[in-house]
Amino acid sequence: MFDLSGKIAVVTGGNGGIGLGMARGLAAAGASVVVAARNAAKSEAAMRDLESRGASALAVSVDVTQAAEVARMVEETVATFGRLDILVNNAGTNIRHPLHELDEADWHTVIDTNLSSAFLCCKAVYPVMKRQGAGKIINIGSMMSIFGASYAPAYAASKGGIVQLTKSIASSWARDNIQANAVLPGWIDTDLTRRAREIIPSLHDNVLRRTPAGRWGTIDDMSGIAVFLASPASDFVTGTAIPVDGGYAMQG
Repeated sequence: MFDLSGKIAVVTGGNGGIGLGMARGLAAAGASVVVAARNAAKSEAAMRDLESRGASALAVSVDVTQAAEVARMVEETVATFGRLDILVNNAGTNIRHPLHELDEADWHTVIDTNLSSAFLCCKAVYPVMKRQGAGKIINIGSMMSIFGASYAPAYAASKGGIVQLTKSIASSWARDNIQANAVLPGWIDTDLTRRAREIIPSLHDNVLRRTPAGRWGTIDDMSGIAVFLASPASDFVTGTAIPVDGGYAMQG
């Protein structure tokens, strides 16, 4: 039910953080993984990490905000592996300013990286998945898909958009046997959240206080949900947004 042997997964932003945690989970379940990101050296290191665990992996350098590069990523994946079964839209960034201090360029950087890239990648993989008769799309949202944050208006807007984009895809492509779901990570220990803790000194203690599990998540905590949503176990699950947050979102 959770076997991904013979499946090919593309993970954008898969060279670190949550993306790498998901890539490791997919690889452990038998999938071949394409690590797709801008930093070629970091992607090569992630590819070697996956290969050291016995997986087949490929590193592709790509800017997922550019349609032509996304098309090349899909073409290279299919040329190498013959198919593409799973897409994880994880590429993301954040620029932390309240709205009145956020300039237009920064707004577009965050929206394009977090939301427009998912649109481009989904559109590019659709013909392949439709031709194959099945596909799995996993879009990475955030707790900011649910909550507001004074310091992250562009990020929150992009992650709220991810949830609604996911629902639209799920509704439109269900007839093609393509399932689309969103994952809403809580406070996971990554480079991005370490920078947030430097900017907001009280963040660490506030997260621990609100999280029933009593800890920050690790990137390996993201492995299981990736396998579930990529596998036959979730064939009748589509259009959902699932928190993986140690109980953070359920707290009043």
